[in-house]
Amino acid sequence: MSGHADAEIQRLVGVYDADHTLRGELAYWVGARLGRAHCALCDITHGLFREKDEWKTCSAGLPVPFDTFHRDDQPDDVRAALAGTYPAVLADTAVGPILLLGPAELDACDGSPDRLVVAIETAVERAGLRWSGG
Repeated sequence: MSGHADAEIQRLVGVYDADHTLRGELAYWVGARLGRAHCALCDITHGLFREKDEWKTCSAGLPVPFDTFHRDDQPDDVRAALAGTYPAVLADTAVGPILLLGPAELDACDGSPDRLVVAIETAVERAGLRWSGG
């Protein structure tokens, strides 16, 4: 993942492995409780019913905004970059979205917002990207 040295990260984009509709969210919630559905990004950012306070603190400390979407409401350029890989975190840059973390890397965070931030910083460095304003 190199060759993006001129790419400046304007924002981070996380895409959940779930749909945004009420039916989709309910199906995911029930499936997760029954062990049939799993989204590592959901595990990092949300508790049982709402966004984790620890995630709010960690994301507020990032140098750029972190926006989240679901499979069914993600921007078209993000959808094209992911090609069906969910969950994921991308860097949104002037040259387009660049995949930073896929399902395996998000699973390795083990539900920890702090580990996600470290994984993002490592991926940004590995990809040769730079933060906006940095």
